[in-house]
Amino acid sequence: MPDKDLLFDWVKRFVLHVATGALAVAVHYTIMAVAMGIGAGPLGASSLGFSVGAATRFFTAYFHVFAPSDNVRDTVPRFLLALGAQFVLNSVLLSGLIGVGLAVWWAQITATILMTFLNYVVYRLWVFR
Repeated sequence: MPDKDLLFDWVKRFVLHVATGALAVAVHYTIMAVAMGIGAGPLGASSLGFSVGAATRFFTAYFHVFAPSDNVRDTVPRFLLALGAQFVLNSVLLSGLIGVGLAVWWAQITATILMTFLNYVVYRLWVFR
């Protein structure tokens, strides 16, 4: 049976991950909406929003969600590598979901939800260790 304190810590940090992730997503979607409003295509607009949201995500995750033993300078390369993988996965999911007929915003919301769980595990076990 898992240690109750460890399980509680995982759940508590996941809730914080989701809450601070909501802020990062709000930044992502706001930038995406503004960019599309001035004529950018959905993938370019999402990519720009994703990048700004990622910076928001790093600082909230580092200082408020996880308790990394490494300093910011040592954590950033792992975050950027994970971010690169997330960037590709976000683009693949968005393109695929739009390709099967989902509207842009429903496709982006679906991609975000799917990535939330994977991101938490990667952040917890590797990026912010």
